[in-house]
Amino acid sequence: QVQLVESGGGLVQAGGSLKLSCAASGRTRYAMGWFRQAPGKEREFVAGISWSGGSTYYGDSVKGRFTISRDNAKNTGYLQMNSLKPEDTAVYYCAADPRSYSPIITPAYWGQGTQVTVSS
Repeated sequence: QVQLVESGGGLVQAGGSLKLSCAASGRTRYAMGWFRQAPGKEREFVAGISWSGGSTYYGDSVKGRFTISRDNAKNTGYLQMNSLKPEDTAVYYCAADPRSYSPIITPAYWGQGTQVTVSS
């Protein structure tokens, strides 16, 4: 079991930055990822990171703007979001996959989500 709790969401103007955190407890070896879901849309993959942190993978819509990282000593993952756009507005979910050793994950565990709103 992995319990995930996101934080750091909020309201920001277009062009601004936010950093999301995902605090994990329970199992300690898992790949981690971030997904998002906007109203009326399907949940979308944003970024993934391997257990070691050595490999990352991004969705096309966030490449070059978002950076995923993790601190295994703190059992915490992060998503640094820069150059935010109104279309980045969504609920952002942290996810963990204990079966993956790559940044390509199939989530087995989800956090509760944190709202990110980007105003124009």
